[in-house]
Amino acid sequence: MTLEILKTKEELRDLIDAYASLGDEKKITQMVGVFTPDATYSVFMNGTFVGDTKGRDNLEKEFIGHASIVKTYFTLNGQHTVKIDGETATGVSFTQIKMIRASEGKDILSDYSVRYDDNYVFQDGKWFIKERVAHFLIVEARTLSN
Repeated sequence: MTLEILKTKEELRDLIDAYASLGDEKKITQMVGVFTPDATYSVFMNGTFVGDTKGRDNLEKEFIGHASIVKTYFTLNGQHTVKIDGETATGVSFTQIKMIRASEGKDILSDYSVRYDDNYVFQDGKWFIKERVAHFLIVEARTLSN
C-alpha cells in the first residue's frame, strides 16, 4: 500500500466523519458541503426503498427539515472500507445513529444501525460524496425515562 493510497483513505474517512460530526452539531450547510452539487442520496428502511434526494440544495432543505424535529443527534462511525480508482472511489461504512425527538411531552430515542454505500469523486483538490445509499438495517424506538 502506497503513501498516496493511505492518504486518500484517511481523507475519505475524514469525509464521512465530517458528515457525521457536522450533522450531530446541526451545521447542515457545512454538512451538505461534503457532497457534490449534483449528489444523490437514497434511503432504504429494512430493505424497502423510501426515497431519494438529488442535488446539494435539495439535500440541505431535507436535512434542515429533519433537524428541526430532532432535539439531539449522536453518531458513531465504525468500519469504513474503500476501493480507490484514481479520482473516484467507492466505500462502505457502518454507523450507529441515535436521535432524540419530543412526542407528547416525552423524549423518544430512535436508534439506527446504518450501512452507507458511497461513491466518491476527487474535485478541486478534495474528496466529495457523489452518491450515498443509506440502508437503515435495524431501527428501534423507545421512550426515555426523564
